[in-house]
Amino acid sequence: MDQELATYSGNTATIFTGTSRGADGTVPASHTANTIVYNASSFTGWGQSAAFGIPQQLRLWSETNYGDYLIINPRGGALYMWVPVYSGAGNILFGTRAQLLSSTSSGIYQTDTSCPTIANYVMVSDSSRFVIAFGCNDYGQTEQDPLLIRWSAQEDYQVWEPAATNQAGSFRLSSGSTIITAQQTRQEILVFTDAAVFSMQYLGPPFVWGFNILSDNISIAGPNAVATANNITYWMGKDKFYAYTGRVETLPCALRQFVFNDINLEQSFQFFAGTNEGYSEVWWYYCSANSTVVDRYVVYNYLDQVWYYGTLGRTAWLDSGLREYPMGATYSHTIVSHENGNDDVEVTGQVVPINAYIQSSDFDIGEGHNFGFVWRMIPDITFDGSSTPAPATPEVTFAIRPRQNPGAPYGVADTPTVASTQSYNGTRYYTVQEFTEIVYTRLRGRQMAFKVSSNQLGCAWQLGVPRIDVRADGRR
Repeated sequence: MDQELATYSGNTATIFTGTSRGADGTVPASHTANTIVYNASSFTGWGQSAAFGIPQQLRLWSETNYGDYLIINPRGGALYMWVPVYSGAGNILFGTRAQLLSSTSSGIYQTDTSCPTIANYVMVSDSSRFVIAFGCNDYGQTEQDPLLIRWSAQEDYQVWEPAATNQAGSFRLSSGSTIITAQQTRQEILVFTDAAVFSMQYLGPPFVWGFNILSDNISIAGPNAVATANNITYWMGKDKFYAYTGRVETLPCALRQFVFNDINLEQSFQFFAGTNEGYSEVWWYYCSANSTVVDRYVVYNYLDQVWYYGTLGRTAWLDSGLREYPMGATYSHTIVSHENGNDDVEVTGQVVPINAYIQSSDFDIGEGHNFGFVWRMIPDITFDGSSTPAPATPEVTFAIRPRQNPGAPYGVADTPTVASTQSYNGTRYYTVQEFTEIVYTRLRGRQMAFKVSSNQLGCAWQLGVPRIDVRADGRR
């Protein structure tokens, strides 16, 4: 199978057609070269109308291990198998290429002619060892059926023709128009269509696999927008988040409006989910409304049942118990370790502090009938794990933020202001260090919020249960 290699310079692309690059990574002179000129400013994101040509959906790849073999499927393409070749020293030779699964030979055996030639997703079931193709062509057909599921014989990726002597077979789902993705869990495989989620469970002969619809009238943002953590499957829909705990539930999300009011669903095939098991987190990376690349993330902490968000560009994510830290891929083609150290490392290699903060929602006393006067605060902050270079000591900033009425800006009094020289309207900042026990304050407001922040090299902090003493202070 030929592949196209390209080099780019300004607005000129040179396309080389051949079999592979040379051993030194260069393109052999024997390759055919074709030079084209393009307007770089006219390129657009996946799924959007382009200035020229026909826009296509982003092609994603699914891959799965069959022992030390690798089965690969480009979405909407054929199934391939990569078989490792070992040198005499036992090292894998990576110069070998994957071949079509439908033409794979193993000894005297050949993959039968019923092997799917087109599919949207491929998986090997964990315990039962079936190769499963989702959204594939039917037996004797070449056209793709986006709701059809087919599987090989057990323990034999080369046998796809159903017979009395094997467990190969197929099943067509009943709800939706296309299979989006599948997720393997502890006892079943979850299959997501664009309108429903199904449970796929191994039954054994004669039915082999059983299918039950778990929920319909649901959505999923994209093929990679699902992750399983702590035996619970979480996924991002097109307007909400979901969880499967044995039944499908809407996941309560305090950030739902923030996320789905500023999201580019045309780029949903770029969205992806990942886990950060060390911190009991599920992450979703997605594109904001005005972006054609991933630039945002939202995190659900399933232990504390809280949400948080941020801005970050990542193209891939891996959290594995075989590695010390979760890894992410950046748009600058580098692999970074997350949760490693207390600071950020820029592309230039410069170490910079992380600007970290947490902010509360508004609170009041007496349902807002009275102003509150804040006179004392017990911060409850620890700095375990900090590596702030001496002679500095780790510290955070507490900001207590009063306001007069809902919708009023923080720290600004209404008109008319309270006629008193003791009008403490304004944000007050208090530096809190490791052994700060009590901070005495003087400010008032009908509603309050507090913010804890740090921007210091090596600073790591943990917020406990801060206490703020507030007393009623009149109604005006």
